[in-house]
Amino acid sequence: MPIDFPTRGRKPSPGAGISSVGLSARPGTILLSALFLAVFLLSGCAAMNGLRDGSAPLEVHPETSLERNVFPVVKGGDVVGRLAVVRVEKGDTLPDIARHFSLGVNALGAANPGVDMWLPKAGECVTLPLRFILPDAPRKGIVINLASMRLFHYRGDKRSPVVATYPVGVGTDERPTPTGQMRVVRKVTRPTWYVPASIAEDHRKKGDILPPAVLPGPLNPLGEHALYLSRSTYLIHGTNKPASIGLNATNGCLRLYPEDVKRLYEGTPVNTPVCIVDQPYLVGQRNGIVYLEVHASAEDTDAGELKKMYGKLKAIEKKTGRAFDREKIDKVLAEARGVPVPIFETEQGRWVEQTIEVRHPDKLSGRPEMPELKTGAWYVWAADLDDRTEALRLAAIINHQGPQIPARVLSKGSGYRVVAGPFKDAGEARGAAGRLKFDLEIDGVIIEPSLGK
Repeated sequence: MPIDFPTRGRKPSPGAGISSVGLSARPGTILLSALFLAVFLLSGCAAMNGLRDGSAPLEVHPETSLERNVFPVVKGGDVVGRLAVVRVEKGDTLPDIARHFSLGVNALGAANPGVDMWLPKAGECVTLPLRFILPDAPRKGIVINLASMRLFHYRGDKRSPVVATYPVGVGTDERPTPTGQMRVVRKVTRPTWYVPASIAEDHRKKGDILPPAVLPGPLNPLGEHALYLSRSTYLIHGTNKPASIGLNATNGCLRLYPEDVKRLYEGTPVNTPVCIVDQPYLVGQRNGIVYLEVHASAEDTDAGELKKMYGKLKAIEKKTGRAFDREKIDKVLAEARGVPVPIFETEQGRWVEQTIEVRHPDKLSGRPEMPELKTGAWYVWAADLDDRTEALRLAAIINHQGPQIPARVLSKGSGYRVVAGPFKDAGEARGAAGRLKFDLEIDGVIIEPSLGK
């Protein structure tokens, strides 16, 4: 017997009075808060559009053959990894693809302008920006580039150095991650989060009262592993919000996917140096080819860093005796996709670094599982929408909250209802409704088991 979710009591009033982006503001639609958009919808995606630097892939490679994290560091080289593409399958979201391939959400979106973050089309090609220019910093210990939202961990000896690299979530404009030299002073598995007064006050203003300390578990934002830095109150840690990796979404700490922080934790001893830089313009060379990687839009131009970039390019021009193509450089600066683009070929270089296509994995690791509907369970009615696409997008956004709030779309008359659940009891349902209110400004209505039979 299908579960019927009745129309009873007040209708959900999500985000009343909030300006919408991408969702219309008429009756029966939902408005997303500016806060949530800043944290989760910094996207845009479109397949390739000039990022390939070779001919079209001739064969599809197993996705396991594509290295995501660990690369050899060649003497005199600044570029590691390679670009790849994967075809979207029904039900994929870009956050799911990003996590499977150890990419940040924003990095994947910037490399693919035009592809829907939450509802990409099946069969669409998505570029995997797995080529990186190493930051201009000493290659020792951990180096983090805030502009690229990427961590680089240098390991190995002088004869065979390697770098492990992972995407990170970084601080917001209001609470930025500091730059400078630090070190790891201690490591903790299953850390307790002692809530800073400033964060507790932010939550209190929204009606969410946090305890003084949050014990290990699914509600702990530090995840399962934490590396404490010598600069007090700053950490490198895991997360219970994986869809925020690669965004300006933290209170200043550095946040990694759970599987990535585990590897970093296990391979990083206490006293490892940590250097945090903010380099939006990166110049690198490999195999006689010069690459430019840009992470700053025209509106966010950093004059000092831009001057450094042009200084490096002029030094290469002087050394090689050949001039760069200024139009090509201007194009890379204007697009700012965060992907190393070949801009110059020396006499020793050849354009041979072909983009490959990888087979879609059988299952995207970390993709939220959707539990079946159950009679006798608790639910939260999140919204009624006229448009099915908007309803599916909202359900996907809710489903990627951390910890997960399972959500789906049900037909309701001529419209569509977004319902979260099932939840085992009233406490779980109230907790989910509270998080929907705090994170998304959605005034959900709790549906009791007796109403869902």
